[in-house]
Amino acid sequence: MADAEGAGPIVLDPSDTVAILPARAPAGADPLGLGRPLAGPVPAGHKLARVAHPAGAPVVKFGQIIGHATAPIAPGAHVHSHNCAIAEHDRDYRIGADLATAQAAARAVAPRSFLGHRRADGRVGTRNVIALVATVNCSATVIRRAAAEIEASGLLDAYPAIDGVAAFAHGSGCGMNGAGEGAAMLERTLWGHATHPNVGAAIFVGLGCEVMQIARMRARHGAADPDRFHGLTIQETGGARATIEAIKARVADLAPEVGASRRVPCPASALKVALQCGGSDGFSGITANPALGAASDLIVGMGGTVILSETPEIYGAEQLLLRRAASAEVAERLLERIRWWERYTATLGASLDNNPSPGNKAGGLTTILEKSLGAVAKAGATPLTAVYGYAERVDAAGLVFMDTPGYDPVSVTGQIAGGAQVVVFTTGRGSAFGSRPAPTIKLATQSSLARAMPDDMDVDCGDILDGASSIAAKGIQIVEAILAVASGARTASERAGFGDAEFAPWQIGAVL
Repeated sequence: MADAEGAGPIVLDPSDTVAILPARAPAGADPLGLGRPLAGPVPAGHKLARVAHPAGAPVVKFGQIIGHATAPIAPGAHVHSHNCAIAEHDRDYRIGADLATAQAAARAVAPRSFLGHRRADGRVGTRNVIALVATVNCSATVIRRAAAEIEASGLLDAYPAIDGVAAFAHGSGCGMNGAGEGAAMLERTLWGHATHPNVGAAIFVGLGCEVMQIARMRARHGAADPDRFHGLTIQETGGARATIEAIKARVADLAPEVGASRRVPCPASALKVALQCGGSDGFSGITANPALGAASDLIVGMGGTVILSETPEIYGAEQLLLRRAASAEVAERLLERIRWWERYTATLGASLDNNPSPGNKAGGLTTILEKSLGAVAKAGATPLTAVYGYAERVDAAGLVFMDTPGYDPVSVTGQIAGGAQVVVFTTGRGSAFGSRPAPTIKLATQSSLARAMPDDMDVDCGDILDGASSIAAKGIQIVEAILAVASGARTASERAGFGDAEFAPWQIGAVL
């Protein structure tokens, strides 16, 4: 994708039948110079027709079909949900057709390093958190109360190397089929957080009689480092208040060991970076997402890993990933996930084209195809090397995909459980999202958003629109931000204290 520069309407590909407004156009304006004044105002980020579209004609953006005209559209007219809708998308997958080009894009980049916490298993943390992990909703309030009392007590003030206590509470863990996929997902998520490289020590807290048993997790996943992994139950400890006190005492015992960790130089190849977008708008696929894609290519070039996710939000753009799949097996794994989602949504009386959200549409996104094509830009141009199930541990380098919902907290929770130590999150409408134990860096698609929400945004990508920066230059800036945050620099959401409440495991299956 070429850099979008200048103040005039933006055309992303010569074959596009629409152009994007970089700024609001008032009624009577003629932004495309076609002698056809607008009947009403059109917001920034929205589309205007470059050519006439008969009813049923394809609407093309990014060089791809994003929908079809539901009524005749005159040149210069506003193109949006009132006259454009989703139709069958490109299924000419041509698996591996672009692999050679993608391999050429995966060029080696000069090695970089960051200051991280080396763990006994060889992985590297960007934070050093003590985690309290609820196995079940019944212990959620207990761990939240314990975390709040620990923070208020100043217990950890003497240990500057500890990045606080994180309480991972949720609303499940019982009333489920213990042998079902829902239980397996939750187990992977909890274990992935407790044993995450950003966690210096973890305490599992259960009620005692729930389906999600601590002993079962130990048996399935193997013995964990006894210095980092601990467990107790409310029923055996003597009740809620006794358990809170026991947690506080255990944290006090763990703090000297966890606090003794020191940051040391670590190669950027050790990084796993989660790619995420939320509150997207018409500029997401023009500024922040492709800039993050450029950063992704640089991380891959250093030997690191970037994790794309949100299966419902690549729907309609999956062909772009399949064409650079590293193998037929990788491609089939992604296709299997697409088919699963089509069955899953149909069973629930929904469909994958229910997206975009009202906020996305207000920002200029008309169909899920348009949203997906912009979202995939976060993945850069390198080969797709692996596809993972939700919360599965990521062990491949390069660009990988994790099957998750498009709902940001659930998606990021899975990526972190898989081992992501840093999250990079693009937003056009604005987001106050944060995450723990992996910090979230937020990228604004527009400078107006960065100015409007200065306490929530970390990088302004809006200067790409006016030519003050380029996608390539912004990609370098994002990499520098990733390395700084990996070395301990605080993100906007960390300074605001966000992250614990955004822990949201994906819940599927019957509630029994």
